[in-house]
Amino acid sequence: MHAAGHQDMGHLTIGPHATIRAAMVCIDRNELKIALTVDSEGRLLGTVSDGDVRRALLDGASLDDAVSSVVNRHPVTVPPSADRAGVLDIMRARDLSQIPVVGPDGRLVGLHVLHELLGSTPKDNHAVILAGGRGSRLGHLTSTVPKSMLPVAGRPILERLVLHLVGSGIRHVHLSVGYLAEQIADHFGDGSDFGCTIEYLIESPERPLGTGGPLRLLRDRAIANDAPLLVLNGDLVASFSVGGILDTHARTDAVMTVALRDYSHEVPFGVATMDASNPDLLSDLAEKPRWSGRVNAGIYVIEPRLLSEVPGGVSYPITDLVLTCLDRGERVAGWEYTDEWHDVGRPFELARARGEI
Repeated sequence: MHAAGHQDMGHLTIGPHATIRAAMVCIDRNELKIALTVDSEGRLLGTVSDGDVRRALLDGASLDDAVSSVVNRHPVTVPPSADRAGVLDIMRARDLSQIPVVGPDGRLVGLHVLHELLGSTPKDNHAVILAGGRGSRLGHLTSTVPKSMLPVAGRPILERLVLHLVGSGIRHVHLSVGYLAEQIADHFGDGSDFGCTIEYLIESPERPLGTGGPLRLLRDRAIANDAPLLVLNGDLVASFSVGGILDTHARTDAVMTVALRDYSHEVPFGVATMDASNPDLLSDLAEKPRWSGRVNAGIYVIEPRLLSEVPGGVSYPITDLVLTCLDRGERVAGWEYTDEWHDVGRPFELARARGEI
């Protein structure tokens, strides 16, 4: 999420005793149609938009009048901890294009800008979110709600993913849906309310297609370019660099790229190792050893030509496509994922993503 740092705010700010003329110069200079009034300590006193200035002049104000007469002293602000989705909600509800970021001491620390939150440079890449699973491991939690629509911090997991993609410049999203698909379709519609175009890949709830099978449904769709596809599981609470994984895919000339995340797990038992020369003898006993390695984070970039290799009408794991490419000696890249990541496939993982444990 973009928010200009405090050191970058000078071109957006004016003092409390500035004139309307100075506010106009500031607004014209920063091209964001806003000036932020701050005191000598950097505390936000209010905002002045180009509309505020225009209305004041039409009402007879002079360019040399104090800007204090037109300052909005109660602007909508957000704290530095506000996430992209929450800021977008506020902007839409209040019909705002900018929202100042204010610290607990009242100091101005940034400015959220709508077009940057929505991704200022649209990407040609289409994204596929796999959201057709039943989520049976979550028990009663998914008896009436699709797993991907379970809320985390008051927002469905799937909506978080869509908004994250849109904020990274993705404008075409395909949702693979099956179990309780109508709930997802009713929520997202054609995607226009979320800043993108959404199409649906429909799989039968009785015959789920796994993590790779839905890609076959995409093969016959008319995609206007041959840009790599971004594919991700629909049960992730993740803030990842879309540009980062796409750049790695391009730089390595790979046919597939897999996001990998460091993972560590302590085995809760003593682990025995038997003697290689005599299976009746013990050679080692490690008490609660810790395993560390890199695991699949459920995010992929795929060259569109691989869609034709996905079998139709059967459950097919996307990892089989990875192995097929490796067996042929094709390049499969690994992209290191270090940002926030939660897989909410099990109750305790959902609780952790919600901050309950």
